[in-house]
Amino acid sequence: MSANVFSTGLFLPAQAAAETEAIITKWFVAEGAEIKKGRVIAEVESAKSTFDFEAPCDGRIEKLLYADGAAAPFDKPVAVVETSDESMRSWERPAPASPAAVAEDAPRMAIMADKLEPSVRTISLLGFGAYLPDRVVRNEELLAGFPDVTADYIFKVTGIKERRWAAAGVKPSDMAYEASRQAIENSGLKPSDINAIIVSTTTPDAVMPSTACILQGRLGIRGALAFDLNAACSGWLYGISVARGLILSGIAKNVLVAGVDMQSRVLDKSDKDTYFLFGDGAGATVISGVEKGHVIKDEILSADPLGLNMARREYPGYEVPANSAAFDPWLRLDGKALFRFATESFSAMVRELIAKSKWRPEEVRWVVPHQANGRIIKAAAQKSGVPFERFYLNIDRVGNTSSASIPVALCEIQNGLQKRDKIIFCTVGAGITAAGLSLEW
Repeated sequence: MSANVFSTGLFLPAQAAAETEAIITKWFVAEGAEIKKGRVIAEVESAKSTFDFEAPCDGRIEKLLYADGAAAPFDKPVAVVETSDESMRSWERPAPASPAAVAEDAPRMAIMADKLEPSVRTISLLGFGAYLPDRVVRNEELLAGFPDVTADYIFKVTGIKERRWAAAGVKPSDMAYEASRQAIENSGLKPSDINAIIVSTTTPDAVMPSTACILQGRLGIRGALAFDLNAACSGWLYGISVARGLILSGIAKNVLVAGVDMQSRVLDKSDKDTYFLFGDGAGATVISGVEKGHVIKDEILSADPLGLNMARREYPGYEVPANSAAFDPWLRLDGKALFRFATESFSAMVRELIAKSKWRPEEVRWVVPHQANGRIIKAAAQKSGVPFERFYLNIDRVGNTSSASIPVALCEIQNGLQKRDKIIFCTVGAGITAAGLSLEW
């Protein structure tokens, strides 16, 4: 053994003071294996919990002192490791957690003693955040397998020149975290001020737990209620309406609503109706009943099962399994039916929101539609009463980012907005769902 390498014992991380031993359910390393600090090397079950045993240093496992399934004491080493980490020379067995610390580490349920009065009526959007992956995918990159399709043709029928796709290893919660972190920071609030988290997604990290709970952990927020919502591309606006209801009912004061979708991994490369349309991204905002911000005026929410087959996917999650012969795992669209429905829905929602908000069409500063398809938006503008130049489009650069598309677009225009500017959001999604919202900046 070289001079700077030495052997030391590894102790299980102590739990409550009353516990004396735990069962090593399974070792994930063998004798002679190299280990890295922070890597999980065993699963352990104590009287109160099951937990991961992480390596406290880099090194090599010299000897495992207890076998799988054995009961190991907390006050004796369970393994011997060779390491050159000098901090391990003075490393001592972790002390048992005090009752107070155990209580602090236990799951925390929020109890809001100072509920809002249900009479509160002004609900505001505060900070906004958005995230787009670094990788730019231009139309030319997607032409393999389509000898009769050109990049110009894709742009002509979709309005898209390029989109962003997430790198391998990135999860939807990673994108949602970046957008949400920005939104909270830009709201002027602290993460601990958030009482509820709603994540709109059709591509969750897992079936369970919810991506909202995963995001909650990343943000370091404890005790707030958290859940996912699936209204497809309408989800972010659905989420804002649900957040508004939570605030008006007194359940929450400040609600984080994130929209995130990673469709790039669920696209059939041979399907011309879907392959060119979608990009990945995330957007978020904070909705508040106690802080002054950008005031929600009116909302529209609807769904119609006659559109069930217009947009669909049979398999959950953000990736396609290797063996999917028994079912269709890909995202599918009925493009022609969607075009007709979206065009009529967008234009009708714009007209109705203007009327409900008691505005005039010429007062609308921006219509920010879901970036579904450039041709759909142009056709809708012609019937809406608002000039097309007031419809904000970024679809040429980011593609259709599903429930993230409106917040991503809003983040792009927010610096040019002035107090009391009037804005309309509108969207359609699988279900088939539709949503609209009017906002006074």
